[in-house]
Amino acid sequence: MQERTSLEDALSGIGKVERELQDNIDMIELGEAENDAGVVAEAEEALKNLKKEVARRELEALLSGEADRFDSYVEVHAGAGGTESQDWAQMLLRMYTRWAEQRGYEVDYLEETAGEEAGIKSATIEVKGKNAFGWLKSETGVHRLVRISPFDSNARRHTSFASIGVYPVIDDRIVIDIKEADVRTDTMRSGGAGGQHVNKTESAVRVTHIPSGIVVMMQEDRSQHRNRAKAMSVLRARLYDFERQKRDAERAAERRGQVGSGDRSERIRTYNFPQGRVSDHRINLTLYKLPQVIEGEALGEIIDALVTEHQAELLAAEGTPT
Repeated sequence: MQERTSLEDALSGIGKVERELQDNIDMIELGEAENDAGVVAEAEEALKNLKKEVARRELEALLSGEADRFDSYVEVHAGAGGTESQDWAQMLLRMYTRWAEQRGYEVDYLEETAGEEAGIKSATIEVKGKNAFGWLKSETGVHRLVRISPFDSNARRHTSFASIGVYPVIDDRIVIDIKEADVRTDTMRSGGAGGQHVNKTESAVRVTHIPSGIVVMMQEDRSQHRNRAKAMSVLRARLYDFERQKRDAERAAERRGQVGSGDRSERIRTYNFPQGRVSDHRINLTLYKLPQVIEGEALGEIIDALVTEHQAELLAAEGTPT
């Protein structure tokens, strides 16, 4: 049903574009025949907006990966650097949340561990909406912040790091076999936001997948059992994404087409506050729109450019003789 709905939306969208195109062409012809400059100007403006809509749909059509259409988990982890890095992690969390909300996506907070003085040590959110993973997957990696630290009494420049992990929320058709013997479950009291229930019961759950070393923390719900079920869902997503990336890496064409390796140790982007710029190192893109990016407003420009470059390199790799 999801696939059918997606195809129906795409087809109806194409039909709508075709109708609006013809309607506005007819309006221009009518306006010119009657010497009505106002009608012509209105139709021309509508065509400009239609061109933007076509460009958006064309870009969305590039999201053709097997998991691109799924919802997405986004994990944020502060790097070394104490309070400064933890504050940076919170800024990134806010950036992705605002970007998602501006696109009409739903955002659920699954886990958040507060920093010692400010910010967060880690957090996990679930972004729900069409192609959420497809848009966000290129954000995996290390994000570097350069700024005059508000936590430094000497007002010195600091460089901080935070890592982002993005994983698809897989559906029940994809079977990930996890043996219970391979999973260790620890319970603890919840921390961070959560109202009166926080720190009163041991409802928070930490699940460790022993063979892979993957650790998932969950404190979304008051129920320990529901938190464990959600943690297992995130663990399935991370194991699936690990296998997906490993499989992709074995395909020479796709490896050549990847925008960066996706390795979380890879520094993918620098946010330089003194210079007011954001630089994505994978595609040599620099925007002097730092405030707008941090607010989530201009983040889409970077993501769109990454999707376009990724697809172009995939197509080029497919056309290269092996």
